[in-house]
Amino acid sequence: MKRIAAIACLLIITGYAYSQSPAEKKIRKSVDSLLKLMTLDEKIGQMNQYNGPWAATGPLTNDGNLLSQIKEGKVGSMLNVTGVKRTRELQEVALQSRLKIPLLFGQDIIHGYRTIFPIPLGEAASWNLAAMEASARVAATEASASGIHWTFAPMVDIARDPRWGRVMEGAGEDPYLGSLIAKARVNGFQGKGLGDTSALMACAKHFAAYGAAVGGRDYNSVDMSLRQLHETYLPPFKAAAEAGAATFMNSFNDINGIPATGNKYIQRDILKGQWKFKGFVVSDWGSIGEMINHGYSKNNYEAAFQAANAGSDMDMESRSYIQNLSRLVKEGKVKMSVIDDAVGRILRKKFEMGLFADPYKFSNENREKAQWNNAEHLAVSRDIARKSIVLLKNEHHILPVSKQAGTIALIGPFAKAQGDNRGFWSYEWPDDSLRMVSLWQGVQKKVSAETKLLYAKGCDFMDSSRAGFAEAVEVAKAAYFVILSVGEGPNMSGEAKSRSSIQLPGVQEELIKAVVATGKPVAVLISAGRPLVFNWTADHAPAIVYTWWLGTEAGNAIADVLFGDYNPSGKLPMSFPVTEGQIPIYYNHYNTGRPAQNDSDKFYRSAYTDLSIYPKYPFGYGLSYADFEYSDIRLSAKSFKPGQTITAAVTVTNKGNTGGTETVQLYIRDLTGSVVRPVKELKGFQQVYIKGGETKEVSFTISANDLRFYNDQLKYIYEPGDFKVFIGTSSRDVKEAGFELR
Repeated sequence: MKRIAAIACLLIITGYAYSQSPAEKKIRKSVDSLLKLMTLDEKIGQMNQYNGPWAATGPLTNDGNLLSQIKEGKVGSMLNVTGVKRTRELQEVALQSRLKIPLLFGQDIIHGYRTIFPIPLGEAASWNLAAMEASARVAATEASASGIHWTFAPMVDIARDPRWGRVMEGAGEDPYLGSLIAKARVNGFQGKGLGDTSALMACAKHFAAYGAAVGGRDYNSVDMSLRQLHETYLPPFKAAAEAGAATFMNSFNDINGIPATGNKYIQRDILKGQWKFKGFVVSDWGSIGEMINHGYSKNNYEAAFQAANAGSDMDMESRSYIQNLSRLVKEGKVKMSVIDDAVGRILRKKFEMGLFADPYKFSNENREKAQWNNAEHLAVSRDIARKSIVLLKNEHHILPVSKQAGTIALIGPFAKAQGDNRGFWSYEWPDDSLRMVSLWQGVQKKVSAETKLLYAKGCDFMDSSRAGFAEAVEVAKAAYFVILSVGEGPNMSGEAKSRSSIQLPGVQEELIKAVVATGKPVAVLISAGRPLVFNWTADHAPAIVYTWWLGTEAGNAIADVLFGDYNPSGKLPMSFPVTEGQIPIYYNHYNTGRPAQNDSDKFYRSAYTDLSIYPKYPFGYGLSYADFEYSDIRLSAKSFKPGQTITAAVTVTNKGNTGGTETVQLYIRDLTGSVVRPVKELKGFQQVYIKGGETKEVSFTISANDLRFYNDQLKYIYEPGDFKVFIGTSSRDVKEAGFELR
């Protein structure tokens, strides 16, 4: 009986389930057999990841004896090693080890590899899950053809503070939308499944709550209730796990005083326990050793002890495991079962990827060449780039502009920019000048032969000089229509790029004022990796188009929208503040005992006396060249019981002449609960194409499961009571009705 109990315990520890397919059973048997052959040092080697000698995404380190360590089986994975030639060379070294265990090659494939796509926050603005899955699929196809097995993406952190530089990597402020996007990106990266030569192992990061760093300062602490953690920040990670993400990466921050890297609650209790996650967890760059800086670990020896026991399976670049785990095991501070669990998880992925059967299956030069300039991939990039563009303002319908406009002026620091369109976390290739499409090039290809294009830079994006203003004004005066391209530099958003001020940098808004003062019709394009503050422009420019950083096909995609070949359909995945003083501002906040009802209702209410209670642009906002009108909500019933459903329907009419895609959004509010509930929560959306003059009905089915929340005991429940349902074009512009759950 004791032996049976021990075996059952071992199966639980190692994460293997009883009901497995024949292929899974074969892999389990292979992993178990290999573990029996391995020495302790070889096992610890599998838990050790080094950076390649060519590039780094953290502080650069260099091991003079790197090749000898690989030959000795003391390295399980490498990052920043790309290309068939390099990966094959290092894999050949790994196969000189005693047990010939192949290496895993990981890389930050955040929004494209050879073909660059919009930054992830920009893609999230498309609200188009199929397009986001397609972009990840292309990225995986290109990267896997270059010898890469594993991407450190998607980043699924919920972020409510646009000062945090890494908002550009995620999906914004909403856990429902973020969860759907997490699933789409995991499916895109992993494609037909691990082992397919076009699949990359996905990595959901950063586990967990990194997006809630205090003050929006990167790497900062996170302090929140467990209910908030479960309700807001964990859902996208759970969705990624359920979608089959191969790996997770823990985050730099502490959560309520415990660094995520050494946090047993999130890694063992939740991820590997409650969620039954079968993949492995990799640290972020050096984060095991950084627990010393947190004041949580005394030294690397203690950090290795804490991280391994907490559930961190692979050490990226801190050397804590390779230098200390053997001693910790021999001293009984880390059990061999912990080592075997971690190594078993890593080996399992190598078997699933097919690397033991063919260590060079991802090192095929012909496949690499075939994917290097794939025209179909450029088409996918252009498609999602234009879907990601958000039209914020279009007074007097000055857009779209005619292709026979006579004379068009392109002004601003990004009007002719090419490389900037990559945005942060992207690859720079030697032939980018031939591949990256600038706004100027996109417009040049779009307009008629009779249309004359004029250009003036005006200023650089960080300029304090106004020397170029006079030329810009003269060029604007000579044009029929002005396209003014401004924003933040691509390296101003991203890791370690938190900003206290998110205003348009430099003197760019002064340039906008000078050009708008000419009286010419002006469309202001804003390229950025986050929500920015541009109040004068928002109030005075006749047209504003938010273009994020769109990647390889940026110029073509923007021109498609400006000239009406594509009707903009993007919706904001984050609220845009009026000023930094409002931050954090997000749509799904709780009410207070003294909620402000409007901007005149400020005293003795939950509001600033000197600021609006509203964001400049709300979550879900985005205009179209079409003119959509919503009917009142029709409910199939006024009440229902658990196990039943009701439908909420509206008719949407396009009163304009131009067909377009509208993202119809469903929000719900629980009016009274055992804990306070948000004023609105996104619970569904549908993208519907409606021709000019056409009317379509859009309906949503609501069940009790849509009304679930975490109570103060962290139980995921629904409660009977009264609810409001909202349907509309953004989180602010909605129709509403009421129903009861009995």
